[in-house]
Amino acid sequence: MNRVEKSEDKFIQLFGEGVTPAHVADPDFQDILSHFIFGEVFYQGNLDDKQRELITLVVLTTNQTLPQLKAHVSAGLNVGLTPVEIKEAVYQCTPYIGFPKTLNAINEVNEVFKAKNIALPIESQKTIDDDNRFQKGLATQVEIFGDVIRKMQESAPSNQKHIQEYLSAFCFGDFYTRGGLDIKTRELLTLCIISALGGAEGQVKAHVQGNQNVGNDKGTLITAITHCLPYMGFPRTLNALACVNEMIPQN
Repeated sequence: MNRVEKSEDKFIQLFGEGVTPAHVADPDFQDILSHFIFGEVFYQGNLDDKQRELITLVVLTTNQTLPQLKAHVSAGLNVGLTPVEIKEAVYQCTPYIGFPKTLNAINEVNEVFKAKNIALPIESQKTIDDDNRFQKGLATQVEIFGDVIRKMQESAPSNQKHIQEYLSAFCFGDFYTRGGLDIKTRELLTLCIISALGGAEGQVKAHVQGNQNVGNDKGTLITAITHCLPYMGFPRTLNALACVNEMIPQN
C-alpha cells in the first residue's frame, strides 16, 4: 500500500467505518495531516497501535488539545486499550503538567466513557498507603535511576529536602506504583510527556537514561519521539532526539 491507502486504512481502524477527516473547509490541510500521521508516522518503528495511542493520549493531554484527546480516547478503545490503561496514562501526566490540566483531560476521558456506557469509577489501581508511599516511591525511583537517587536526597539542602521527598512520595509513590501500566510503559510515556513540554531537556536526558535502565532501547525511544512529532512539532522533537543521542551515542 502507498501512504494514502495506508492512511485511509489506519484512520478507519482507529476511528471506525464511515468516519472520514473533515475535508469540506480545508481539504488540502486535512490530506497533509491524515497522510503524514496515519500513512507515515504510524508505520515508523517498532511500537504497536496500543502503545502509539497511549503516547498520543499523553501528548494531547500535555498540550491541552482536548477535542483531539477526546477523539483519541475513542481510538484507543477501538484498538484494544482498556479503560484502566487510558486512565492510568492520563494520570501519569500529573506530576509533570499539574493537577488542573490533568483534570481537564480526565473530564474529556469521562465524557467518552459515559457515552460508551463504561461504568465510573473504574477499578482502583492503588497499591500504596500513607504509611508506605514514600518508601515504595523511593524504591521505584532507585529501580529506574539507581542509587544516585539516595545520594540526591542526602545532599539536598535542608530548605529543599521536601522537594526530593515529594518527588519520591508523590511522583513515584502515588503514580509509578499504580497498576494498569508497567514500569517500562510509564517511563516511556514520561519521556514523551516531558519532551512535549519543551524546555525540560535536563529531565528528558534523565528519563532517557531511566528508559534505558528499565529496558527501552534507543530504537524504541526514537520511535516514541517520532510518534510525538505530529502533535508537538519539529523543534521539540529535534530537542528530544538530541537528548537521546547525547545520552545514548551511536555505536
